[in-house]
Amino acid sequence: MKKRNVSVILLYNDKKEVLLQHRSEDSPTLAGYWAFFGGGIEAGENPEEAVKRETIEELNYQLKGPQKVMTQNFIGEVYEGVKYVFIEKYDSSQKLELHEGQGMKWVKISNTKEMKIIDHDREVLEFVENNILK
Repeated sequence: MKKRNVSVILLYNDKKEVLLQHRSEDSPTLAGYWAFFGGGIEAGENPEEAVKRETIEELNYQLKGPQKVMTQNFIGEVYEGVKYVFIEKYDSSQKLELHEGQGMKWVKISNTKEMKIIDHDREVLEFVENNILK
């Protein structure tokens, strides 16, 4: 198993919905799953720098002040490491442009039960629903 630490962002809107990415069917990890936007932390980056870079790359969206809400050890299909989870309220004056994955969707966390989501991401969603967006 390869080691890789990641930073992810949960954007949320006025309806307390979060933005999820529908990963491409040919993705090397979590193909076809619903997941968070974000990715690997590169050498020389801290978790906040990584999440800002990844959000620009994947959504062409500029985070203003992402707040780290949790860290989580994870074991995935290919990688294991630490996931740094950030949250920020969506600034609707910025347009979202999907640059990675096959789709994206605003969704209430309570409506994600039937979606194809890996267990460690479900744990994050439950934490955010119960402690942040209540």
